[in-house]
Amino acid sequence: MSDPLRSALCNAVDGSVLMGHVREFARWIKLSGTPDELQSLGYVQERMNEYGYRTSRIMHDAYISLPGASRVDLDNQSLVSITHSFSQCSPPVGVSGPLVYVGDAEDADFANRDVRGAIVLTEGIASPGQAARSSRAGAIGQIQISPHEYRHEMCVSPVWGSPSAETAAQLPGTVVCTVSSEDGTMLRERLARGDRPHVTLHAEVDSGWRQTPLLVADIDGPDTKGPFILFSGHHDGWYYGVMDNGAANATMLEVARQVASQRNRLRRGLRFCFWSGHSHGRYSGSTWYADQHWEELDRRCAVHVNVDSTGGIGAVVLKNAAAAPELLALAGEAIRDETGSEYVGKRMSRSSDQSFWGIGIPAMFGALSEQPPAPVRMRNALGWWWHTPYDTLDKIDEANLVRDTKVFVHTLWRLLTDPILPLDFRMHATLLLEELTKIEAALNGRFPIDELKAAAKELYVKAPPGAHTDAALMRASRALAPVYYTTGDRFAHDPALPLPAWPVLQPLRDLAKADPRSDMAHELAVSATRGRNRMLYALREAVRTLS
Repeated sequence: MSDPLRSALCNAVDGSVLMGHVREFARWIKLSGTPDELQSLGYVQERMNEYGYRTSRIMHDAYISLPGASRVDLDNQSLVSITHSFSQCSPPVGVSGPLVYVGDAEDADFANRDVRGAIVLTEGIASPGQAARSSRAGAIGQIQISPHEYRHEMCVSPVWGSPSAETAAQLPGTVVCTVSSEDGTMLRERLARGDRPHVTLHAEVDSGWRQTPLLVADIDGPDTKGPFILFSGHHDGWYYGVMDNGAANATMLEVARQVASQRNRLRRGLRFCFWSGHSHGRYSGSTWYADQHWEELDRRCAVHVNVDSTGGIGAVVLKNAAAAPELLALAGEAIRDETGSEYVGKRMSRSSDQSFWGIGIPAMFGALSEQPPAPVRMRNALGWWWHTPYDTLDKIDEANLVRDTKVFVHTLWRLLTDPILPLDFRMHATLLLEELTKIEAALNGRFPIDELKAAAKELYVKAPPGAHTDAALMRASRALAPVYYTTGDRFAHDPALPLPAWPVLQPLRDLAKADPRSDMAHELAVSATRGRNRMLYALREAVRTLS
C-alpha cells in the first residue's frame, strides 16, 4: 500500500551520511570488552543523543573468548593458521596426536572410527557443530580446511550466550586451528597416500568473564508503556569489521535519524540495541538482555528486526532475506518496493542475536543482501572478506548501502505506524499445515495428528490480517514463536546448532523412520505424544487470543 510519507523517508536516506558513519567505524578494531570497542560505541551514543533518543550504556559481565596466536607444526615446517573464539588453549609445547581425516565432521563421519586422542582434519569454515561432535568423539584437536586461501574467524562454542551452570560443560574441548585450502589439501592428500605426518597445534585463546557494553536507545510512542519494536545489531566484530558490522551500524543510525524526524507520527515505540559479545561471546549481549529484561520484553516487545552486514560490494541478491512466517509479507513488500528484487524468503537460522524466540517475539532479517551463489564449498553469502582482516572500507558500495537502508526504513516505518501490527498468522498456519501433511504421510497411520491439523486450520480461519488488536497479535506470537523456533522452554536458550521448523514435532518425524517393532519406536511414541501436546496447546492459545 502506498504511503507518501514512508516513500519520502526512504528517498531521504543519505549516502554521504551513511558513508560518514562507516568511515568512523573503520577507525576501530572492536573486540568485545576492549577499550576501542567502547570508544567506537561512544560515537554511536553521541549520534543517538543528537537525534533525540533516550540512551543508556549498560556494562555487564559476559564470558568472552578472544583468539590469539596460532600455528600448525607439521614435521619440520610450520603452517600459517588461525585459532578460534572458544577453542581450548594449547599447553606451551602444543597439542600433538595422530591426524585423522573426518570430512565434514558430521555424526556419520565419526561412526566406527576411533578418534580419541587424535587431531581431526575436517572440511570447511569452523562451526560449533563440528567442535561439539569432535569433542564428544574424544578428539583433542581440529584442523579446519578453509574453502579457499582466506581463513575466517569464527566462534566455535555451541553454548548460546554466556555459559550457565547447566551449559558450561558443553563448551568445546578441542584445540581448533584453521589452515588455507592449499595447506589443508596437502594434508588430506598425504593421509590418502598413507602418510602419518606428525602434527602439533599451538593456540593462544583468552577466555574469561569480563565487562562488556550494551547501548540501548529509545524513542517513545504515544503510550510510554505500550508496545515497542526492537531494532538491533551487533557493534563488536573481527578486525575493523567495516561491513560486518560497521555498515549495519550505519544503517541503524540512518534509520534512527529518519524515524526521529517524524516521531509525532509513531503509534509504537522504537528501541535500538547495539550488542557486544556477538562475535566473541556467542550472542552474550542479546542473551543477557533477554534474561535480564524478560518480563518487559514479554509484555511490550512486538517484533524484533535485526540488521547485519549491509551494503557489501557485489551483494545483489536480496530474495533470500529471512523472516518469521507472519512477517514474510512485510519483508517481501519492503524488498520489492525499495529494490525491485523478487522475494522468496526463508526460515531464520540459529544466528544473528536471535535470543528472543523463547519469549515469543517474531523476528525478521539479520543479513539482508548477499553475494551471488558460488560452488558449495566456496560459497560465502557475505563475501570472501567476511571475518577476515580484509573487511575494510573498500568492501562497501554506497549505492548498495543506501538500497539496503531503505528496506529497513520501509520495514520499521510500517511496524511503527500501521494502525494494526502487520503480522499475518495465516501464513504461519499455511506452512504448519504443509508440514503436518508431510508428517502425516510419513507416519502412515502410526500416530494420530488429526487434532493438530484441525487446530492449524482453525488458526488460519481466525487470523485474517487487520482483524485483531496489537495485544491479541502479541499474545498469539507468545504462543507460536517458541514452538516454531525452539524446543519449547521460554526461559532457556537452545544451543547454537541447527534446529528444524517446529522442533517440538521432531519426535513425530523420527517415529516415522523407526522400526515399529523396536523399543525405540515405543520410546519415540512417548516423546511424540508430549510434542504433539505442546504444539496443540500453543495452537489453541493462539486461536483463543485471536477469537
